Amino acid sequence: MIKDEYFQQLNRRHFLSKMGLGIGALSLGSLVGCGAEPKMTNPFSNSLGGILNGTHFAPKAKRIIYLFQSGGPSQLELFDHKPLLRERHGEDLPASIRMGQRLTGMTANQSTKPMAAPIYDFKQRGQSGNWVSDLLPHTAKIADDLCFIKTMHTEAINHDPAITFFQTGSQQPGRPSMGAWLSYGLGNSNENLPNFVVLLSRGAQRPQPIYSRLWGNGFLASLHQGTQFRSGKDPVLYLQNPAGITKASRRNVLDQLAKMNELRMQEFGDPEIHSRIAQYEMAYRMQTSVPDAMDLSDEPDEVFELYGESARKPGTYAANCLLARRMAERDVRFIQLYHLGWDQHSDLPREIESQCRDTDQASAALVTDLKRRGLLEDTLVVWGGEFGRTNYSQGKLTATNYGRDHHPRCFTIWMAGAGVKAGVSYGETDEFGYNIVKDPVHVHDFQATLMHLMGINHEQLTYKHQGRRYRLTDVHGEVVKGILT
Repeated sequence: MIKDEYFQQLNRRHFLSKMGLGIGALSLGSLVGCGAEPKMTNPFSNSLGGILNGTHFAPKAKRIIYLFQSGGPSQLELFDHKPLLRERHGEDLPASIRMGQRLTGMTANQSTKPMAAPIYDFKQRGQSGNWVSDLLPHTAKIADDLCFIKTMHTEAINHDPAITFFQTGSQQPGRPSMGAWLSYGLGNSNENLPNFVVLLSRGAQRPQPIYSRLWGNGFLASLHQGTQFRSGKDPVLYLQNPAGITKASRRNVLDQLAKMNELRMQEFGDPEIHSRIAQYEMAYRMQTSVPDAMDLSDEPDEVFELYGESARKPGTYAANCLLARRMAERDVRFIQLYHLGWDQHSDLPREIESQCRDTDQASAALVTDLKRRGLLEDTLVVWGGEFGRTNYSQGKLTATNYGRDHHPRCFTIWMAGAGVKAGVSYGETDEFGYNIVKDPVHVHDFQATLMHLMGINHEQLTYKHQGRRYRLTDVHGEVVKGILT
């Protein structure tokens, strides 16, 4: 009845106007590729609504927990042991090692580049003998569970483009994030929670800002963007019913709204309308599922002892690590934690100690907790930042105090869990900790490997936009087979 009345209101001018827009929309649609690509089927289908209707091959991982350490943790203080720096502490970095490589504006004009030895000791840990700093005693205990990649590298030299590159495959904003690509390809594995969840925490010192576009959908449908869960009473803003609105009345409103959106869809054919309907329905289901997932009151004391007492405080890194485990238990596909505060250009010894106190115990606890619950077998955990730090000091160097500039040429991340070798160190840097000498791993290689572990051929998950097909890895990326089981 409503539809009939609507069309009775059309006059000749309105009709011709709409027809013109429709023809233009068809032309524009062919240009920008705004419609969904056809679904493909395969025998590994186990998802809800993904464009692939499953995976390209049997996945090793069902989900990813990405512990992103924003600001650029110093590999030389944490994982990449370089005794030569102790021997040559205070000496100028040889030009033959630097080879004229690009530097940031903060040290490009610095007259000398005095090499700085870390003031912390390293030891070989576990049966694997991997080197881990004394700054990370808890991580040291799980060294045999970790796969260290010592030769990550990137072209980006400043924070915003470097983080954007890791998250979206491009240094320029506007591309879909990694979690959005996985949502687009594989769909949702839990119809009551978002496919892609984001949790934020920050250290005590001068954190670089991050932006919601880092977990955005880019040119993909908006239902694929990450959902940020906040600490406190309302984890998702505007999720709960306003005062005086009952669950039944909210259901009725959504039903009527869906009917109107369907009429709009028939008129315009915009796939974003279906995204809007799906998001409304997800929000309705999340009114029950989110409070349950975020409520830590049912966790026993021994869990808080494992993660650290700060896990009892909402919004801390430890609390977010515990929440990540709970999300993994509920089959959320991509769980992204951002911890800010690793940008130590000065006063590095004091500031990195603070960051490690915030993150070390909880990071190790997450791996341990997943392992004892049988979840590490199909969960991939990743720890790392957007670049590393220089082997020379930014500004004044003393025996106990120094800073380090950004260093994209080589840095360390670690991975654990589904599909990666445990207790290994992959790649090698030179004795100065400045250049890669063996097995480089580029950002696009890293992204291709994560997609591979999720059962996706990174070259085949694409989206047509503005006349070309895009993918997370652009036109690059090779799977790092040397770290795979």
